Amino acid sequence: MHTDDTGQQGGDSAGNGLLSRRQWMQIGAGTAAAAVVAPVVAKESFGQEPWRSGSGAPPSDYGDRPSMPSLRREQISVHPFGPQAGASSTPLQLLNGTITPNALHFERHHSGIPEIDPASHKLTVHGLVARPLTFDYDALQRYPMQSRVLFLECSGNSYRNTLAGAIDETAGGLHGLISSAEWTGVPLHYLLDEAGVDASARWVIAEGADAAGMNRSVPLSFALDDAMIALYQNGEPLRRSQGFPMRLLVPGCEGNLSVKWLRSLKLLSLPAQTREETSKYTDLKLDGKATQFSLRMQAKSVITSPSGKMVLQQPGVYEVSGLAWSGNGSIRRVEVSADGGGSWADAMLQSEPGPMRAVRFRIPWRWQGQPAVLQSRAIDSAGNVQPTRAQALTNVAPGFSYHFNGIQSWRVNADGSVRNVYA
Repeated sequence: MHTDDTGQQGGDSAGNGLLSRRQWMQIGAGTAAAAVVAPVVAKESFGQEPWRSGSGAPPSDYGDRPSMPSLRREQISVHPFGPQAGASSTPLQLLNGTITPNALHFERHHSGIPEIDPASHKLTVHGLVARPLTFDYDALQRYPMQSRVLFLECSGNSYRNTLAGAIDETAGGLHGLISSAEWTGVPLHYLLDEAGVDASARWVIAEGADAAGMNRSVPLSFALDDAMIALYQNGEPLRRSQGFPMRLLVPGCEGNLSVKWLRSLKLLSLPAQTREETSKYTDLKLDGKATQFSLRMQAKSVITSPSGKMVLQQPGVYEVSGLAWSGNGSIRRVEVSADGGGSWADAMLQSEPGPMRAVRFRIPWRWQGQPAVLQSRAIDSAGNVQPTRAQALTNVAPGFSYHFNGIQSWRVNADGSVRNVYA
């Protein structure tokens, strides 16, 4: 959807400097070099680099982290009376592509990270089944596995943008309870088929081995569709903070459903009505009623660069880039605006779309010192369009903070500083 009455010039894709892909390619070829931020002039310094004066470090038993002190999780929060319960966010603005490094994947714990011996850990499938079964870690390693690139998002992600005033924060600080990984594990239906699901079963109650005994009711249809018992993340065994030795993974659903340190799957005809699906993780409406089991995460996107607390150093052409995802299918399209929603241009999707996969979008933008409000909106394969902040908060009780997917607005000031605003 494009409008061309909001200040485009020279064939721009949309108002306030958004460029077309052809213009971006021309710039890359040097035909519009005057519009590009000037590169630093290279100086010959061969042989002068201090790291070339001798041999480097030898190989190590496990790779070290990049030499970037700022590359770390942020918004690390703990409960004032129980520091074991807390969360940490992925620094979205410091990453690129779609895959989150394991060391930076967001965390959410209800009672801390348990130390579990995989040799003694067991997973039991019981309840409304013909044959209750118990699986240990080694047994699951012998089952057929699958690998899928999937996003995982906490239902409380972006809750800070439901507050009355816009907080000056980074993209990770506001939206960092979302990460993507290649997950490898055993499709859950293999285990359920082996146990023999009773015809009366409708729900699977998943419980973890942490001190909280964190548990959730999962619709049996989800479990038989694409849920898995995840054992690996980005090729290596799960880390303790991500549920080692095994976790449930329910693609496209709120992260709380993907129970970590999984120890039990009990099949029932009704949901268990646990704490995590009654007093918590429900959607409170203005009339005081709450909606349960709104499990799918909706179409959503966020621009990660330029984004909050960044500063554009000088006028020129910048790449606007970010992530988009949906729990209702694949991302079909992402639109970007530089004038607060007055006009929109299609961004390029530069990663492979797929069901429950986050995609990386990019679009060039010419900034000449003018004030701007950058926004993105995602459209998924089911036709869902990411709503504005006001639309997302319609019929939502004050203080409610789950499942917020309103459009993020970044204001770029004349001095190049970027901050979160409500628009």
